[in-house]
Amino acid sequence: MEVELRRERPEDYRETEEVVRAAFWNHFAPGCDEHYLLHVMRGCPAFLPELDIVAVFEGRIVGNVDYTRAAVLGDDGAKREVLALGPIAVLPEFQGRGVGGKLIGHTKELACKMGYEAIFLYGDPEYYGRHGFVPAERFGIRTADDMYAAAHQVLVLREHALDGIRGRYVEDIVFEFDRAASEAFDRTFPYREKVSGTPSQKRFEQVVAMRRAAL
Repeated sequence: MEVELRRERPEDYRETEEVVRAAFWNHFAPGCDEHYLLHVMRGCPAFLPELDIVAVFEGRIVGNVDYTRAAVLGDDGAKREVLALGPIAVLPEFQGRGVGGKLIGHTKELACKMGYEAIFLYGDPEYYGRHGFVPAERFGIRTADDMYAAAHQVLVLREHALDGIRGRYVEDIVFEFDRAASEAFDRTFPYREKVSGTPSQKRFEQVVAMRRAAL
């Protein structure tokens, strides 16, 4: 599937938020917050507009990926800047056609040119493993609350960039958003039914359960 990949423009904002909402609705939990997260991310200092990319097919936005700056707080006291990928979204009717992979591949190249050395995310390892992500645990990198998690993954952009680094991965405070504000924002969109017990929600519960304390 051939798509145009380009930076998101202000006039795209609402359409992109609609894409993100459609992609995540009832996926991890009843409803979703990812469209609100994108909405507030654009105004935070950690947001990287250079990596705010949309996929366009026949004049329609069908996918989007965004990044923020994050950090690994090393056990040695050093702080290393890295990238946090997400949200990444593809309209349901276009999923499974390579759009997400193209968004990841394109922004990986951009991130390399910008000098970044690693991209972190939380996601299903079965999917992201196909795009080069590996468990962050492999490098001794833990979640902010000192856990190892199957969903916590990293894509190393420069060979040996994370060798010898141990520490905690910390995302920007923008991810600690107000749920009530998210609900209010969602009410500005057309009504969608919230559904529980979907297969993707059950898979999400399985992945979330794959956590253990770092010793």
